[in-house]
Amino acid sequence: MDTSKHDLASFFTQLGLPNTSQDINAFISSHPLPSGTALAKASFWSNSQATFIAEALHQDSDWAEVADELATRLSAPTHL
Repeated sequence: MDTSKHDLASFFTQLGLPNTSQDINAFISSHPLPSGTALAKASFWSNSQATFIAEALHQDSDWAEVADELATRLSAPTHL
């Protein structure tokens, strides 16, 4: 049974990215997700990162909810 914590910090760790709140916010600010682009298809992921995200979403794994949260935050307008 997987009892690991599934939050954005852990997700970023799985992706091999810095995972502090500041790092996550900086990533989100500098990597907008173009409208209509699936999270796993974004150009800023490596092949292994994109595969992890795509599989998490396809399998509706425990990471899917966190991936959806990240997609939402990457898609949110940063300037009004």
